[in-house]
Amino acid sequence: MASETTLAPTHRAIVLHSLDTPLKVEQRPTPQVTPGNVVVRVLAANVLSYGRDILDGTRPYPYPKPYIPGGSAVGRIAAVGSDCSTFTPGQLVLVDIMMRARDDTSVSYLLGIHNGFSSKTVKLATDEWRDSTYAEYAKIPLENCYPLDEARLLGDPASGGLGYTVDDLTYIHRLLVPFGGFRDIDLKVGETILIGPATGPYGTAAVSLALALGAKVVAMGRNAQVLEQLATMSDKVKTVQITGSVGADTEAIKKHGPIDVFFDISPPVAAESTHIMSGILSLAHSGRVSLMGGIAGNISIPYGAIMFNDLKLHGKFMYERKDVRMLIKMVEKGVMGLGKKVGARVEGKFGLEQWDEAFTAAKENAGPGQSVIIAP
Repeated sequence: MASETTLAPTHRAIVLHSLDTPLKVEQRPTPQVTPGNVVVRVLAANVLSYGRDILDGTRPYPYPKPYIPGGSAVGRIAAVGSDCSTFTPGQLVLVDIMMRARDDTSVSYLLGIHNGFSSKTVKLATDEWRDSTYAEYAKIPLENCYPLDEARLLGDPASGGLGYTVDDLTYIHRLLVPFGGFRDIDLKVGETILIGPATGPYGTAAVSLALALGAKVVAMGRNAQVLEQLATMSDKVKTVQITGSVGADTEAIKKHGPIDVFFDISPPVAAESTHIMSGILSLAHSGRVSLMGGIAGNISIPYGAIMFNDLKLHGKFMYERKDVRMLIKMVEKGVMGLGKKVGARVEGKFGLEQWDEAFTAAKENAGPGQSVIIAP
């Protein structure tokens, strides 16, 4: 296991001061470890396809200023607090940006992406947990770091390893979002799940994950080319193209039924999309709906169908800590693949000074399995 040297007094980080000025790479004081946290040397941090929209105000996400933005990451422990009993310097870890208040875990927000939507989350994001992972070092709560079995994950397959790279490991977070929804609705082996839209980055990840969990998949979307790619993954994947006709789409879905679960991962602009109505109407009796998308606004639902068919609606924001540990175990055991095994690939890897190129690349590479990272 690698070891860390004494931390320098300063480190490089991307800083946002205001929406009127561009991001800037600055020398900042290196985070200092205290009880309850660790300092992580960031190796690779995810860049959202809409990351630029967040930081230029196009998507009006609230966050404190100035601050260091960021995303979920893979790194190495650089320093540990006096109350740390598990981590050691040099240890490979997954950094989770799903922040929760220790005295009330229902208080949550995404570190480096927004500061939440309540006075409690704003306090956390402003007073203590403001800065994220687009930096050489980041201070992270102990409970937001998850150990990774480096020998297993990065090791040579000839010696029992899985042969992944650090960059491959960043895809774990892409899988975590649908995994949180699947766990919330208790997706079971042998069930049939309708995933829609299944053609975006999180939808395609959901298809791979559902297969790994032993489910049959009906993938719904508008992009015919991506649907064709999904159909080649397994004979357990069937596809339905969204036509805009609720009746026609519902009947097309039911041909692959009975449908036990409808998992929705819609983008913000999908409030008027017909797929949510057809997805709910296609469910078998006692079916479940998981709403995990980012729709801005309200949607229409078939009240009578939900009531008469005993359907259950579940809303889920991200995932629970136990879900992170379970998914990592699935990856380490080889149950859930990464990288080439599931068609996932890093399309661009950029340094801190290349932040502008990184955000452009992320927007241009938002298709199935595609991702972009910043590697400080």
